[in-house]
Amino acid sequence: MTLGTSLLLFACTAYVGRCRIKFGIKAPAVSGHPQFDIAYRIQSNTLENSVAFLPVLWVFALNLSSQWATVFGAGWLAARVWYALAYARQPQARAGGFVLSMLCFAALGLGGAWGVLRGLLV
Repeated sequence: MTLGTSLLLFACTAYVGRCRIKFGIKAPAVSGHPQFDIAYRIQSNTLENSVAFLPVLWVFALNLSSQWATVFGAGWLAARVWYALAYARQPQARAGGFVLSMLCFAALGLGGAWGVLRGLLV
C-alpha cells in the first residue's frame, strides 16, 4: 500500500507536469488554466491525504492486523484513484472517491487506535 501510494503521488505529479507543458504554465506559477488548476488540486489533495493515511495504515498494520490494513489500504488507494480520475474529468463528480477514501481512513484510524489501546491494557 505504501508503494502504491508513492506511485499514485508520482502519477499526480506527472499529470501536473504534463498540464504545465500543455497549457504553458511556467514554474513557479501554480495557476493559469482551469485544467492545470484541477491537476494541481488533485496533486495537493492527494499529498495532503497521503501524509495522514500512511501513519494510520502502519499503526493499524502493526497493532491490529496487517491483512485488514491491506484491505482498507487498498480501498483507500482505489478510492483516491477514483477521486483523481473523476476530479480530472468533472470536478463535481469527485465526491464518491472522497467519501470512500475517508471511510477507509476512518476505519484505519479507529482500528489503529484500538490496537494501540489494547496493547497498552494487556
